Amino acid sequence: MRFVIAALGVVLVLVGAVWTLQGANLLGGSVMSGSPMWLVIGLVALVAGIWLVVRAVRARRA
Repeated sequence: MRFVIAALGVVLVLVGAVWTLQGANLLGGSVMSGSPMWLVIGLVALVAGIWLVVRAVRARRA
């Protein structure tokens, strides 16, 4: 189960990073580029992914 949580966290980090970059208009080529809404959604996904990865790593140590 920890592997699934860690894998989901990594996917959220990657997707959140792309959405954040598109929302900040640093990564163009999409309807999302330059949209503040996608910047916020990306940051939320990025933080949630980091939290899941940290949670999975801490659970393995215990």
